[in-house]
Amino acid sequence: MASHPWIRRLYSGALLALSPLVWRRVWREHLPGRSRLERLGYIPVTPDHIAASEHPLWLHCASVGEVMAARPLIEALRQQYPGRPLTITTMTATGAEQALSLAKNSDAMIRHHFVPLDFPFASRRFVTRLRPALAIFFETELWPNLLAVCERRGVPVAVVNGRLSERAFVGYRKVRRLMGEALSHVSWLGAKADSDIERFRWLGMAAEKSQVTGSLKFDIDTNGGTFQVSKHLLSLMDERPVWVAGSTHPGEDEQLLAAHRALREQLPDALLILVPRHPQRFEAVAQLCRDEGFTLARRSLGELPDGETAIYLGDTMGELQALYCAGQLAFVGGSLVPVGGHNLLEPAAFGIPVISGPQLANFSDVAEVMHDADALVEVADETALAEVLVRLLNDPVARRQLGDAGQCVVEANRGALERTLAGLEVLLPTSE
Repeated sequence: MASHPWIRRLYSGALLALSPLVWRRVWREHLPGRSRLERLGYIPVTPDHIAASEHPLWLHCASVGEVMAARPLIEALRQQYPGRPLTITTMTATGAEQALSLAKNSDAMIRHHFVPLDFPFASRRFVTRLRPALAIFFETELWPNLLAVCERRGVPVAVVNGRLSERAFVGYRKVRRLMGEALSHVSWLGAKADSDIERFRWLGMAAEKSQVTGSLKFDIDTNGGTFQVSKHLLSLMDERPVWVAGSTHPGEDEQLLAAHRALREQLPDALLILVPRHPQRFEAVAQLCRDEGFTLARRSLGELPDGETAIYLGDTMGELQALYCAGQLAFVGGSLVPVGGHNLLEPAAFGIPVISGPQLANFSDVAEVMHDADALVEVADETALAEVLVRLLNDPVARRQLGDAGQCVVEANRGALERTLAGLEVLLPTSE
């Protein structure tokens, strides 16, 4: 599909007309000490005198889930381009906190900025000041003005782990010309699956500039310090039945607590490690647990579960994998409510048996592979969840089979990272 700058001008006009609503939406996504003017592209200027080989790599991830999913890529980029700084941008404050945590725990030159709003002037200012060597957009973050500015400034653009769910595709079809204009500025796109690449190409992505690379989520890192936290918690459990519910949402926590209550009628010493998705909900979820009559310990307060604790609230950032590994079963949230699910592979990669609800639109490709391998148990509601919890916590053989199947799925589908790096190297050779 040919480029249609006029459609982008119409889009920019509509965006400017809606700017009060847009600004109010992002006003909440803020970190103390950071200027909100970053949203208009006001970031520190990259010095003119630095060598071209030192211009940063720029990776954009929408939120915390995308930052976590991009961790294998981030680590690989630091190894493949050791002399280049890496700038991570996010839309949300939780994503920013996760990116800053990666920077804090790394010796690499990693920085974070909030992505500018897609106003033409903000996009120009941001790209001009950052002067990236390569722009990498994760999954479905397609901002027409940012992409166009990159091309005008000679910055190659890649979309990696490209994902376009059926639900998202229905919306994008209504603005096909605008999406075709945006995709005309993409130098290379690596899609997760055949269905994704078909949808991208229908919207206008050139076939010769796109390929199926597989999902980067399968290249999850199972090394590092994850097990240190898990081992400490496991030493406190005294062989209690423990299940973990991660990345939970409003309307879902209530169902999980109801299932836990039913579970404790059969296994009175069962413990739930509950990890809400968003930190702004930590206090509300803690209060919900108390209101439901559960004894509660909170990780953020340095409290540890004892024999009387019914729920251990994982109200910290960046520890979800470690908390998954402290349980005998993992329920992956965002799936009992119409959110679309979260990363089923985070527990599966460590051999933890995985349970989810039916709402898995965001991970339909992963869920399909896991279903085919009998590596996922799907439940319709809190009643079914309680029944599955009782059955599996009383059956270590079934748990082991389910966990082993999930781990085999992860291992069998690795390789997307290698293919993605090969695609990026065409745009920015490592020998440069």
